[in-house]
Amino acid sequence: MSTKQTLGFFTHALKSFTSSQDAFRVLCTVPRSASSPSNSPTASLSPRHPSHPVTTLIILDSSFNPPTKAHAQMASSAITHAGPNARLMLLLAVNNADKAAVPASFAQRLAMMEGFARDLHDSAGQNTEIDVAVTTMPFFHEKARVVAESGVYGSAEQVFLCGFDTLIRIFNAKYYGGGMKEALGPFFGRARVRVVMRPDDEWGGRDEQVKYVEGLEGMLGDVGGEEWARRVEMVDGVEGVVSSSMVRALVRRDGDVDALVGGEVRAWIEGEGLYRE
Repeated sequence: MSTKQTLGFFTHALKSFTSSQDAFRVLCTVPRSASSPSNSPTASLSPRHPSHPVTTLIILDSSFNPPTKAHAQMASSAITHAGPNARLMLLLAVNNADKAAVPASFAQRLAMMEGFARDLHDSAGQNTEIDVAVTTMPFFHEKARVVAESGVYGSAEQVFLCGFDTLIRIFNAKYYGGGMKEALGPFFGRARVRVVMRPDDEWGGRDEQVKYVEGLEGMLGDVGGEEWARRVEMVDGVEGVVSSSMVRALVRRDGDVDALVGGEVRAWIEGEGLYRE
């Protein structure tokens, strides 16, 4: 599909979703093989339900703007760790709790997500189908619930990928007006969290982040969530700091982003003139 056709598809799909009562919808699927005819640039975009039982559904929350090679490494590592019968979902919340739809529109971001999936197939050789999906739910526990209730993935265990900063927010009581136990109990009953460590000045070094997770059982005792900590897995991230904000800053300075994003994502950034302001 051309750039115009792709944007048109996601604009229409997003309008259809937001005008419905649905809380979750898969918009399209990038097939297993990047060399497959159904995965060529001219192929039409459409969702494809799993043809076999999915044991592990890996969910990469796609609030990143734009997706980077660090996000690709996060996803690729999780797919490899999950083994056979895993499936990856790139999930965009169109009502994100903390982030507005700038500096790229939702349609542009969905197009980059689809391109990111192609980059992931090409660079990592991942042999798994990747769904591009949207939800109206801003929080992980709500996303997990509506994905499960959709029935698309059967009884698959969900694995949410995130950085350490997001883990801190998951255990922040301010997001749970009805109580943490009521929200996170069902969440950790159906999902695990795979956390990529991100040592920096704001969140501390690797040892500090590991110590935080190790201390969760004691911290969560008052709300009955001791077992939640066992559903949190810490993994090392890529060397060096690669963030979406770094990409945006580099684009504003007319810098080269080849080392930070995949070719399909870079083409969208350049073709749409994104992040110039």
